[in-house]
Amino acid sequence: MRLLNFASRFPGPSVLTTRRLILQRPHPDHYAAWAKLRRESADFLRPFEPKWARDELSRAAFRQRLRRQESEINAGRGLPWFLFEREDPAVLLGGLTLSNIRHGVADTATLGYWMGEAYAGKGIMREAVLTVCECAFRHHKLHRIEAATIIENERSQRLLESCGFQREGIARAYLKINDEWRDHHLFARLSTDPDVETPQFGS
Repeated sequence: MRLLNFASRFPGPSVLTTRRLILQRPHPDHYAAWAKLRRESADFLRPFEPKWARDELSRAAFRQRLRRQESEINAGRGLPWFLFEREDPAVLLGGLTLSNIRHGVADTATLGYWMGEAYAGKGIMREAVLTVCECAFRHHKLHRIEAATIIENERSQRLLESCGFQREGIARAYLKINDEWRDHHLFARLSTDPDVETPQFGS
């Protein structure tokens, strides 16, 4: 399988670093760490995600996921990241994606993320979200990043607000989560909004 390649459509860095994290594109060699973390966190993640397929954690499903991500990257529509511990880069902590990227009159993307249960509540995802937003605004010239959370997910709402996202309303039956259409709070952050302190990152 070919490596995912950011270079043709996304000239910005393919690896980002913060005080505690290394963010990099998913790779076939990450399968074992991904499957293990998702399996251990299944009860924690399922209430907030689309219904898992019967083969959700199989190697074949992971490969299909990478092929889909590569297609999105090559089309200029997506930027996926895995979050690894900086002190031990073999430790996968979670994932984050900018999807549905649109340029032209929009210059917009949709933010999505997930975190392994053992690493939640430690400020790790805030570090990652701030870093990816800064990269998106600086390198990819996006104007707006959107995000949505189910109404009950107050932890995710606090995270977004701490990263400078503002509530914009409620979308009825916005996404099918765990096999049920759920209302969502809508959030957005603009490149022109006040700065939020961002952990240092680089290529």
